[in-house]
Amino acid sequence: MTRYEYATVPLLVHATKQILDNWGDDGWELVTVIPGPNPENLVAYLKREKA
Repeated sequence: MTRYEYATVPLLVHATKQILDNWGDDGWELVTVIPGPNPENLVAYLKREKA
């Protein structure tokens, strides 16, 4: 059975791609993005397979 670990990451609208690219380089896959506490923030939910 595949096991996953999860992370929530605050995103800044002006640096979203850079932030997600950095997490992706570490093996994290984007699951969804939801609005954050204010209009300039988003929250990304990521997962990756546990070693």
